Amino acid sequence: MQFLNTDFLKNDEIKLTVDRLTEGNPEKNWVPAYHFHICALHGNIMGACNLRVGYTDGLYYVGHIGYRINEVYRGHHYAAKACKLLLSLAQKHEMCYLYITCNPDNWASRKTCEYLQGEFLGVVELPEDNDLRINEGETQMCIFKFNL
Repeated sequence: MQFLNTDFLKNDEIKLTVDRLTEGNPEKNWVPAYHFHICALHGNIMGACNLRVGYTDGLYYVGHIGYRINEVYRGHHYAAKACKLLLSLAQKHEMCYLYITCNPDNWASRKTCEYLQGEFLGVVELPEDNDLRINEGETQMCIFKFNL
C-alpha cells in the first residue's frame, strides 16, 4: 500500500496532521496505519486519531479507526469530526466499509459512533487469544460498521 498525501484532512474547525506512518506487519496480521494529531486550525493539539488501512479478522474487534480527545477539548464532537475526515481518506484507499469499536462502558465513544450514524452490530465477547483481552484485560467490545 502507498501512503497518500493527507493535506486535505481539514474542515472549518480542525485539521489532522501526520504524527507517523506505520507499515503493515503480515506476520502479526497488522495492516498499514496513519497516525494523526487532531489540531485546531491555529495549531493546538486537541487529541489523536488513527486509520488502519486494509482488512483482517482482528480489525473486527479493534476497529479501523481509533481516537482520543484531550480532556479539556471534550464535548465539541472533535472525535466525530476527525472520524469524518478519516472516512474520506479510507474512501481514497478504496475501502468499502470500516469498523469502529469501543469498550461497552465508554459512553462518549459510543455516542460518537451513533452521531456518525454507524450501524450498531452489537456487543461481542473478545476471543481468548485477542490482544485486547491479553494485554488490556478487555472482555467485550461494541462494534459499529460504517459503509463507505
